[in-house]
Amino acid sequence: MTDIPAQGLELRSTITSQGELRLSLETVDVPKPGAGELLVEVQASPINPSDLGLLLGPVTPASLKAGGTPEAPVVTGAVNARRLEALRPRLDQSMPVGNEGAGRVIAAGDDVQSYVGKTVAMLGGAMYAQYRLIKAAEVMVLPEGATAADGASCFVNPLTALGMVETMRREGHSALVHTAAASNLGQMLNKICLKDGVPLVNIVRSAEQAKILHDLGAKYVLDSTSETFQADLTDAVAETGATLAFDAIGGGDLANRILSAMESAQNRKAEVYSRYGSATHKQVYIYGGLDLRRTELDRSFGMAWGVGGWLLTYFLQKIGAQDAQRLRDRVMAELKTTFASHYTAEISLREALSLDTIAAYTRKATGEKYLVNPSKA
Repeated sequence: MTDIPAQGLELRSTITSQGELRLSLETVDVPKPGAGELLVEVQASPINPSDLGLLLGPVTPASLKAGGTPEAPVVTGAVNARRLEALRPRLDQSMPVGNEGAGRVIAAGDDVQSYVGKTVAMLGGAMYAQYRLIKAAEVMVLPEGATAADGASCFVNPLTALGMVETMRREGHSALVHTAAASNLGQMLNKICLKDGVPLVNIVRSAEQAKILHDLGAKYVLDSTSETFQADLTDAVAETGATLAFDAIGGGDLANRILSAMESAQNRKAEVYSRYGSATHKQVYIYGGLDLRRTELDRSFGMAWGVGGWLLTYFLQKIGAQDAQRLRDRVMAELKTTFASHYTAEISLREALSLDTIAAYTRKATGEKYLVNPSKA
């Protein structure tokens, strides 16, 4: 067994009551694992949009300043005072960051010694740290030959993509619409739908993004900046019969335009006019916030519709342990194919606090994904 270090580094984010964001590397004691517990040396943890929400909060990007020392960097910034009330539960708390990750088990409780030396994937927060204590029941052992980088992103994006298809089936829909569709998650969703025979309408924002999906074999890829977007969307929805959408954008009128296209597609089949619109339920779930403006709805889609939030954590709780495990098993079986992730750069904990690097990974550019390796010097 590897000797357990006494201390390790952990990236922390604090927002004060005065509206200052503070990012720092803190030295923390490394706990020894007890019964049913594993100590993992974290070797890979992705920077997902959900991680940025905790890491940076609603900071004003231009206000970020570098401080501290090269060995112990500190980044500070200003948070708009109007946002502090919504952040009250986290104010003045030093919070660990990083939703998911992977690494090598270096120590374990007496009853789970078989895990020592294995590479495992983890979900549960505090992954931007050199060491992570976690229950053995909460990890997934990676297949032989898989690296920590292979398994670092095997929870959030894969299970979200699978959860979208599972939600479609459980709620009685037969096809999907997805926005920001050329993302890492969107590419996974396309592979799932192609493999499972699920019609999928993809919405992107450029010809370059459209090419990414066409190269994967996607049939319906629509550019929301096109002058014919609304007509093209209605045609695609009519052909697929899609009445369920997952929206990563959130703000603006895109959810409204999707519902309107669904209503128009349904009305093409209507034999009798109804002032209440189609009786077929149309649903948009917002699961991201790439656009932080308010969601705009003009109610041009009848009376059978819904807009709501969708979160992976709540979905997994709803379907129960057995079905959640079924989805995890599929992720492991297709880890290097359907659910393969590609990274723009691998950065250390200290590099994650470089202003230039922060500017790069907060662009949220399609095709760019950063991987934090806390074990990197």
